[in-house]
Amino acid sequence: MTKKIHSMLKWFYPGIGLKRWIGLSFFGVLLLIFAASHLRAEEFLGIQILDSVILFSGIIILILGVKRLMRSFIAAFVPSSKGIELFDIIYQNKQLSRGPKVVVIGGGTGLSVLLSGLKQFTTNLSAIVTVADDGGSSGRIREEFDMLPPGDIRNCLVALADAPVLMRDLFQFRFDTNSALSGHSFGNLFITVMTQLTGDFEKAIKETSKVLALRGQVIPSTLNKVVLVAEHKDGSTTVGENKIPKTHRSINRVYLNPEQSQATPDAIKAIGEAQIIVLGPGSLYTSIIPNLLIREITEAVSSSQALKVYVCNAMTQPGETDGFSASKHIEVLVGHSHPRIIDYCVVNTGEIPQSILKRYAQQGSFPVANDRKKVEEMGYRVIEDDFGITEESVIRHDPEKLAKIILGLIEEI
Repeated sequence: MTKKIHSMLKWFYPGIGLKRWIGLSFFGVLLLIFAASHLRAEEFLGIQILDSVILFSGIIILILGVKRLMRSFIAAFVPSSKGIELFDIIYQNKQLSRGPKVVVIGGGTGLSVLLSGLKQFTTNLSAIVTVADDGGSSGRIREEFDMLPPGDIRNCLVALADAPVLMRDLFQFRFDTNSALSGHSFGNLFITVMTQLTGDFEKAIKETSKVLALRGQVIPSTLNKVVLVAEHKDGSTTVGENKIPKTHRSINRVYLNPEQSQATPDAIKAIGEAQIIVLGPGSLYTSIIPNLLIREITEAVSSSQALKVYVCNAMTQPGETDGFSASKHIEVLVGHSHPRIIDYCVVNTGEIPQSILKRYAQQGSFPVANDRKKVEEMGYRVIEDDFGITEESVIRHDPEKLAKIILGLIEEI
């Protein structure tokens, strides 16, 4: 009993900023009680008017006190809400929580771009992310700490974050080349530390999600330490996701080692509850397909009654999809999974500035040809539109426009 009283008294500690509003609300209640107890029909008109004034004053003071009290609570738990009306916060959260259940499968920067658009319309988001990455900071962490790579996971966490901009920038901060931490991002190191503290990579992601106040969830496709292997058309093989594009040899197929990797239960649960499942955008062989090489995920997606959408890349990727059209992307995707893995294919038909095309051409990257008729002959519907947006000479899909098109398909369910 004493402990409970002590806990209650903590709310009245100096500096919390709640006492004044609690006191104001209490004063309003007292005025209401006083006025209500004196308002009787048999009393003189003058007394009634005075009590009525006291009654309405009490109501106004009570509303003001409660509003300020709620705003103090929200400011404490949602720091980024400063200056936003309480009604707007409640309405936005309520509307977003009613949004459709969407599962996005992939990895790399393409997935994070789409997530940044989808989170504007729903918080019922699940990003299922590949853990086959073995390059850069993620590869070094994977090798040194014998844990799953955090890079693609980090990008998705930041994309879904509802935390202040400074916090998101902090997670993407990368140490310069003159540091002993050269090439590492703060977010990768944070997830690594959380994994060491909790002893569990999956739990580390969930705890990090709380720090970033996510609008949705990020789920690794598997907790097995998988390695991506490419079998080339010349019969050679390349081991390692980071090395595959660098060989510049045509790929026959890719597979995981070990091949019998298990999907995370959260991934299967999210797919089972989804109304829309989106594959991509992202690297076909090294970001999207690795998730589908996990048999349970392919089975769950292909048997799902959700609408299934593949967002085709706007440009080909050197060393992976050289010369690929939209239908070739789908052919490879289906060949590694199941014919029922998608229903729709989203293709960008917007015009790309010649200056940007020249820069991409120097790297061996060209626009993906839209062979709509062939895609439709394969049994899939094509959604065409100008989804392109150029940021610092880099071609990306417009996240908000893409999200609206995808979520608009919910009407067909």
